[in-house]
Amino acid sequence: MFRPCIDLRGGRVVQIVGGSLTDSGAGVRTNFEAAQPPGWFASRYRQDGLTGGHVIALGPGNEAAAREALGAWPGGLQYGGGVQASNARDWLDAGASHVIVTSWVFREGVVDWQRIDELTQLIGRDRLVLDLSCRLRDGAYWVVTDRWQKFTDIRLGPETFARFAQSCSEFLVHAVDVEGLCNGIDQPLVEKLAVWSPLPTTYAGGARSLQDLETVERIGQGRIDLTIGSALDLFGGSGVRYSDCVAFNHARQR
Repeated sequence: MFRPCIDLRGGRVVQIVGGSLTDSGAGVRTNFEAAQPPGWFASRYRQDGLTGGHVIALGPGNEAAAREALGAWPGGLQYGGGVQASNARDWLDAGASHVIVTSWVFREGVVDWQRIDELTQLIGRDRLVLDLSCRLRDGAYWVVTDRWQKFTDIRLGPETFARFAQSCSEFLVHAVDVEGLCNGIDQPLVEKLAVWSPLPTTYAGGARSLQDLETVERIGQGRIDLTIGSALDLFGGSGVRYSDCVAFNHARQR
């Protein structure tokens, strides 16, 4: 299935090359910046019956924009970006169906299981999505945090997913090395996710055509959803028509 997204930078809806993100913000490669406000996109998704998409704040200065999007489609979008125990409940109250967490549950590249337990006790595992976005190194996929610049000690595999699945309801996995490049999905990763993950999982990264959506549906064994960003005509791309993605979902739902 297709899942929509709203990526925010400086309060605007954007599409960027994921691997270009830095702590300072310098050198970020932007593929698209929308003229429409975040709420316009959220309302469009609501109108078309698209659920389970995500709003991601890429750095500071996005709180008002994120709240606008969540308010336009309450219960229809997940939220990620600086989420931790102190504000998770606030984002759910703002309209997020789930909160997406990654960097806060890692400290110095190591999982802090106490923080994960704190979150699940606070909001329940059914409203928590863990972001296990990754980069390829030495033939393996490793979770990366802090704007995808820092490698952790977590290597993706069946044991990793089984352990994390005890504390959340879904996974979000960006293939950072291909994110925003529109050069095609990381097919080996999608195939592995279908085998490794026991929970609903959304893959993002590299999608450039409707065929990629069909491929993810097939090699993901119907268990992996796909987010399409820079290639989508809704975000200024030319590879995929948003209307075709909506039709794809409606056909599968029937």
